[in-house]
Parts: sequence; C-alpha cells; structure tokens
Amino acid sequence: MDAYLLDWANLLLRWVHVITAIAWIGSSFYFVFLDNNLIRPNSPDLLEKGVDGAMWAVHGGGFYNPQKYMVAPKKIHTKLHWFYWESYSTWLTGFALFTVLYLWNASTFLIDKSLMDWTPPVAIAAALGFLVAFWLIYDTVCRVFGFRENGERTVGLIMMAVVSFACWLSCELFAGRAAFLLVGAMIATAMSANVFFWIIPGQRKVVAAMTSGQAMDPKELALHGKRGKQRSVHNTYFTLPVIFAMLSNHYSFLYTHEKHWLILVLMMLAGALIRQFFVQRHGYHHGRAKNPLPFAIAGVVVILGVIVWLRPAPAAPSAQTSTAAVSFQQVSAVFEQRCLSCHGAQIQMKNVRFDTPEGVKQHALGIYQQAVVTRQMPMNNATGITEDERGLIKRWYEAGASVR
Repeated sequence: MDAYLLDWANLLLRWVHVITAIAWIGSSFYFVFLDNNLIRPNSPDLLEKGVDGAMWAVHGGGFYNPQKYMVAPKKIHTKLHWFYWESYSTWLTGFALFTVLYLWNASTFLIDKSLMDWTPPVAIAAALGFLVAFWLIYDTVCRVFGFRENGERTVGLIMMAVVSFACWLSCELFAGRAAFLLVGAMIATAMSANVFFWIIPGQRKVVAAMTSGQAMDPKELALHGKRGKQRSVHNTYFTLPVIFAMLSNHYSFLYTHEKHWLILVLMMLAGALIRQFFVQRHGYHHGRAKNPLPFAIAGVVVILGVIVWLRPAPAAPSAQTSTAAVSFQQVSAVFEQRCLSCHGAQIQMKNVRFDTPEGVKQHALGIYQQAVVTRQMPMNNATGITEDERGLIKRWYEAGASVR
C-alpha cells in the first residue's frame, strides 16, 4: 500500500509541477517578448506619463495595448498584479516531487553503488548541497561581475564552466538518471531564488516608494530595476537547459552513456543557444539586435553532433545467437532473481507484480520495453541483470510472451 500511495503522490505532484511550470515559463517568455517588441511611442501624452515602450496586439477577439514605464508610473489606477506565485509553486512542487521520488527512495534512485557506496542520509545531504552551492556561487558571480564592463559576458562564461563542472561531478557521484535531474533542479532553484531574493523584493521597494510619496535615491531605484532585469534575463536563458534536464530522465540512452555528463553539457548549451535566438529575434526585427540566426544554427549543429555521436553501432552478426524457444519457466527464473524485490508479493512498485503468470501477462509489453528496449530496468541495474538474461526476455516476448 505504501508503494501504491507513493506512486499516486509521484503522479499528482508531477502533474501539478508541470502545470505550474507552464504558467511560470509562459509568463517569463511573454515578458521577454514584450521587452523586445515594445517600441518607444511618439505620442506626447504617453511620453508625459513616462511610457517608455508600447505595442498593440490582438488575441481571442480582443485588442491589447501593453505599456512599459521606466522605473514606475506616477500612479497605479487598478490592482497591481505580481508575478511570483508561478515561480514559487513550481519550485515547491518540484522539490516535493524530487523528495518523494529521489530522496525518499535514495537507495534505489539516487545512489549507484558502483560510483559511490554511501548511506542514504549522506547522499541526500550531498544532493541538497548541490542546490545550495550553485545558488551561492551564481549569486556571488552576478554581484561581483554582473555590472562591470562586459560583465554579462563574464558571468556567462563563468557560469558555463560552473555548470559543466556540476554536470561532471553529479554524474561521478549519483546514478545517471538522478544526476541529470539534479543539475536541472539546481539551476531551477537558482531561477526561483532570483525571484524570491532579488526580483520581487526590489520591485516591492520601488512600489513602496511610489505609493508612500517618500523620496528615494534615484541610483538605488535604478539599481533595483537593473538587477531585476538582469536576473529575469538569466532565468529565460536557464529555461531550455532545465527543461531538457528534466525530460532526459525518460531516455536511458542519454544517462547510461559512458560520457553522459558531456551529453548533458552539450544539450544544455544547445538549449541556451536556441533560446538566445528567440530572445534576439524580436529585437532584430525592430533593428535593436544583430541577426540571431547563427545562434540557432549553432544550437542545431550541437544537437546534430550529439545525435551522430550517440548513434548505435551496427550489430555484428553472431553465429552464437540463440534462436531456441524460451519457456515461461526460464523467464520466470529471471524475474524471480532480478525483479521480484520490487515487483513481488511484498512490494509492488508502480502497482506492478511479476510473481504470478497473470501479472506477467498483463505487463509483458512493459517488461519488454523497460528491460530490453530502453534498458531502464532494473533501476541502475541494482540486481545485476545480465545481457544474456535481457536477450532471454527479448526472445520470449517476440515469440508471443507465453505464460504457459
């Protein structure tokens, strides 16, 4: 029953996490789009009000006229909407999902004893350390270098090196699937921390100064806006790399590769390059940026390079390949030794049992897909299934998956 309830918690948390992430990423993309499409108006009344950019848009049968004020308008006539719960709820649901799936089952999902044979509490502490350490390093780099000459380029190069090192280190310490997710989680943590520690507090100070009527140092006021803009832009570049890291745990050919850390680095770099194309594309149309097409081309080339690199080698014909029929008794012996610790009478992970012919018949396709095609099971090959045993399951399934 406990495993069954954990599966439901996993499903529901994943569902909510995806929904809130869509809301957060959607609003982030939209405001980056606005920043690159709002054009300084010529109308004297708008300029007098402090409008620095405006545009017209049509959607769903209505016309919209978003306007951007530098620093703050003189007066806000309607309710002010704050965009922060999308970020907070995404992080909270994501961390809850990470806890339920990886931290709660650290010995199964987080630890690969062939890499690091440590206890679950130590592995959990190390994983959480990644989240904290990355935020502290990133925040320090932004504060030290962010507003210097060519500061953003310096920040980008340093953080590229930091992320690459984190990819390598996580893959050296944790199971491949968990390592990929952990790198995505640490970057996502920094994204949400940007909102929590800098973007929203700075905006609140600006609004408080505006509504109270008290004079505020113009330099301090400008700094809040400048820092908020900086961290928002960083967040949009982080987005595609984080999404790739989160999705990659469904594709074992990525995280089981000998150089899986390098795959993660290259694919995250490709995501950032492609995001740069979309960010600059709107500004290019208005003459405010150079042609961004090289960024898209570079990102696609990196992805194609990874695809070619990872292509499977042609299978060499072997005279030793067995074509003999496989009985249910033969695969049952494999299931008993390699699978029943998680899918037996005592524990039914994913509500799946292989200890009866009926259970095996019901899940035959899933067994074939997970053990033979994707090779995701057993998780981290904790039970030591052999290539011959995987081949046995393959021949049994392709012959009709008989349970007699």
